Amino acid sequence: MNNRYLTPLTILLLVLLSACTPTRVGDPVALNSPAKWQHAPNAQTADLKTWWQGFNDPLLNELIDKALAANHDLKIATARVREANAMVTVAEAALYPSLDFSVSGGREKRIDRIVGVPSGQGIKLITPTADAVSGGLAARWEIDLFGGRHLEAEAAVAQAEGSKEGLHAAQVGLLAQVATNYLELRGVQQRTDVLQKNIALQRERLRTLQVFLKAGLANEADMARQQTLLQGTEATLPVLGNAEKKLTHRLGVLLGEQPESLEKRLAIVGPLPVAAPSIPDLLPSDLLAQRPDLRLAQTEVNAAAASLGSARADLYPKLVLSVSGGAGALAVGGFPSLAESVYALGSGLSAPIFNAGRIRAHIAAADARLDQVAANYEKTFLLALEDVENAFVAHRSATDSFGQLTEAEASAEKAYRLVDALYQRGAGNYLAVLDAQRSKLAVSDERAKAETAVSVAMVSLYRAFGGGWTIASSDSGIDKASIR
Repeated sequence: MNNRYLTPLTILLLVLLSACTPTRVGDPVALNSPAKWQHAPNAQTADLKTWWQGFNDPLLNELIDKALAANHDLKIATARVREANAMVTVAEAALYPSLDFSVSGGREKRIDRIVGVPSGQGIKLITPTADAVSGGLAARWEIDLFGGRHLEAEAAVAQAEGSKEGLHAAQVGLLAQVATNYLELRGVQQRTDVLQKNIALQRERLRTLQVFLKAGLANEADMARQQTLLQGTEATLPVLGNAEKKLTHRLGVLLGEQPESLEKRLAIVGPLPVAAPSIPDLLPSDLLAQRPDLRLAQTEVNAAAASLGSARADLYPKLVLSVSGGAGALAVGGFPSLAESVYALGSGLSAPIFNAGRIRAHIAAADARLDQVAANYEKTFLLALEDVENAFVAHRSATDSFGQLTEAEASAEKAYRLVDALYQRGAGNYLAVLDAQRSKLAVSDERAKAETAVSVAMVSLYRAFGGGWTIASSDSGIDKASIR
């Protein structure tokens, strides 16, 4: 075959070979997902994208919207998405030829260059001044014979996808934090109201004992016990006030606002939001698609596998094609300027022979990195299963406790009414009425804590299932239309 056809055909063959990636590494992770949940109640249809709306609290919805718009963690995660997308462009640019333009010029005078110039007195020796200018274009293209550059680009794409999943995970965590802190705040306010009633009741009992003491119907020991009980109850009030302030401050940080901007609004006591027990109807295997942290772990495996393949490609030869062309001009002294144009077309093939083990060490490091992220993916899946099972157990426990305390509160209310009826007919003691009220308030406080625990457990369950985001969410930010 004619040699002039051999070189183009060889180059064409190498270009075609670059489409394949013999160094590609497969996904080493095979997860074993259980068929069903161990502690799940009867599942119901639940909209995980907007789970917080099930609490039917307009203020909670408003806080969620503000958090999505102004939370700093989401802003940081969004900036990371932009950074990762830009790095994809950087990695993919290596797959294409590069074209550079250059121009240079200057003037020089060298004493080692002496020119004889005719003159009226004979030949005159001078050192001429030379003006030179040149410019041109140069193109370079590394043919990706063994897919190393393609795999680097794939790793960058996987990392960009991981940054998006990190944004989704930040959103899921943010929604859960806002809802949890808000529900706990309302629960503390409910308990504070009960505590204030209890304090007022105990003060009334202390005043009654003082009257009885003067009448000889009580003694100093009764007074001391009641005083101790009252002081102990009053000591709980600052604790609840401190908890309320801390929860308000935390909500301010989550919403990206100064704490004082929320204190007035949240200080208005409202009812504790209670969501209908709508359990998501999802299987354990559905977590792989639903939870952003699992999707993030999968992208890390993909990126590490691509990086390992790229590292292995460094063992093989590299082919570089180059072409350049330009024009230049040279003017010496008063002589006419000389101009010329040049071009060059070339190719180069390089292969590693000795590098002190650098390439092999790079491959070993990439292989170890793949093992790390693969193990982390498996661990993350196990943690996700644990998270959901624990959320099921916590919700069932809180629900059972709330049901029992609700019945106990009803019984305490009934006991109070019976004792009060006896007192109204003159057959009972006023102190017994106050004691019955105090018992009822004590049960009401426990019931308020259990009711808060039920609502918080529902939030934990939605978070464990990865609720609060959609695939349609914007890559550069949160698309609120997709989560409303």
